[in-house]
Amino acid sequence: MSVLSGKKILLGVSGGIAAYKTATLVRLFIKAGAQVRVVMTPASLDFVTPLTLATLSKNPVYSSFYNEEDTAQWNNHVELGLWADFMVIAPATANTMSKMANGNCDNLLIATYLSAKCPVYFAPAMDLDMYKHPSTLHSFQQLQRFGNRMIPAESGELASGLSGEGRMAEPENIVAFIEKDITSQLPLRGKKILITAGPTYEPIDPVRFIGNHSTGKMGFDIADYAAQMGAEVIVVAGPTHLQPKQNNVHIQRVMTAEEMYEACMEIYPTCDVAICAAAVADYRPKQQAKEKIKKKEDNFTIELTKNKDILATLGAQKKQQMLIGFALETENEIANAQLKIQKKNLDLIVLNSLRDSGAGFGTPTNKVTFINKANEIEPLELKSKEAVAQDIIDKVIQYYEV
Repeated sequence: MSVLSGKKILLGVSGGIAAYKTATLVRLFIKAGAQVRVVMTPASLDFVTPLTLATLSKNPVYSSFYNEEDTAQWNNHVELGLWADFMVIAPATANTMSKMANGNCDNLLIATYLSAKCPVYFAPAMDLDMYKHPSTLHSFQQLQRFGNRMIPAESGELASGLSGEGRMAEPENIVAFIEKDITSQLPLRGKKILITAGPTYEPIDPVRFIGNHSTGKMGFDIADYAAQMGAEVIVVAGPTHLQPKQNNVHIQRVMTAEEMYEACMEIYPTCDVAICAAAVADYRPKQQAKEKIKKKEDNFTIELTKNKDILATLGAQKKQQMLIGFALETENEIANAQLKIQKKNLDLIVLNSLRDSGAGFGTPTNKVTFINKANEIEPLELKSKEAVAQDIIDKVIQYYEV
């Protein structure tokens, strides 16, 4: 999933031949999961029709301060400017950039730009001589001085027939530039996070296993939100049908507790954070039958042996990492969780109680209590697992802000 997913993008189109590319640009924004509205200058109407962009964006297109059919109904530039999470002006002609730089407000696009409170990107498009002219270079400098982000023009064949710099960046490159710029400002950029998720299955024979009811949803929700905040995320996942929603979440699938242990030991040394949300089996059968066990006896005994404690091992090896564990308790919840913090060298523990309705395995919600290594206790209300995931990652962000 793109970092643009769920974002509101206001696209400003000015009057240059590159305006034909905005149809593709709108489609790419929509494909990335963004909402799009379009504001056009009067001159741009000669290059691309409002009907095309309205159809692709699924929103009305604005090009004047009022509707021609109803002069009493005006298009509120202030509302448009406040609606957007990002404003993208593409193509940004020399004329439009000069107006932006000097506050020459003679059309709806410039009025909306002057009202915008969000980050503004602009993608210049013009012929080579215009691109190199001192007045254009002044506009570039002034707009960036205002805090706007310039998407550099590319080199290639121009409308004049010349070849050189001034060609508007291709729509795919505009989207990639914005995604990269947004990611570079995210609070967990440059951080690598290991997350365990789901159950483990401990084979009894080729057919049967010892497992639990964990779906892995909590771990995957944590992974998705961590990735949204810019982290490189690796999920070591036990048997689950879930898939991450974010593109920058990498999955390593395992089956048993031993396989999860080995994967974590390999990944952990290069990580900044480890969040152990998996429901790992404490025991496994001492012997695994090579063939399916037949039903013969009235009573059947399976000898179990203890699995390695992944969380405790990570805690013993911890150097610079932040380590977060989960505890699912049925009695003496706080005391048992505090003991686990000390024994396993944790920075934070997320306590679940099966006494709480709506918490635990197989539910879309969770009710947790945070306890940190200073024994500060923070109970939270019942929330969706997505919201709990955000709370957990917010703790990680706070850890690195100190």
